[in-house]
Amino acid sequence: MRRHIILIGLPGAGKTSVGGHVAALLGTRFRDLDVDIVDTAGADIATIFRDRGEAAFRDLERAAMTRALDDDPHVIAPGGGWAAQQGNLTAAAERALVVLLACTAEVAAERLAGTHDRPLLQPDPPGALRALAEARAASYARAEATVETVGHDVETVAREVAVLARSRGSW
Repeated sequence: MRRHIILIGLPGAGKTSVGGHVAALLGTRFRDLDVDIVDTAGADIATIFRDRGEAAFRDLERAAMTRALDDDPHVIAPGGGWAAQQGNLTAAAERALVVLLACTAEVAAERLAGTHDRPLLQPDPPGALRALAEARAASYARAEATVETVGHDVETVAREVAVLARSRGSW
């Protein structure tokens, strides 16, 4: 039975980049929840955080995931904090294979160098990523499977996720 594939991990772990490749390998669609949120809210993520706050963003994110899970199975990339919000992993568990894209805070910071559109990472992205990694570790550990991204290119990680989905009977 097909299930959604939800990719979780730190900002910079590769959820969006890998997700598109996984979807192509599996012949399905890819959905980046941040894009859905921006479309629904009519504002970019930084503006939502600034004007409405993180709680409002998390409400929009939860609603976007609910819509995604109600659709036919496909690959979904929520924001890095989605998995850490109470009840989200439990609500998705029966309908999705949740895969952690493992990445160190240092590598994530290198990958995100030069970006300034991530509100939770400002003003010190490396420090913020270390703090997020520590705060979210227990939530990330609840993923059904883990794929290491450090030292691997996007295509290799995507192939590993696709093989994992097939081997777990999720695709």
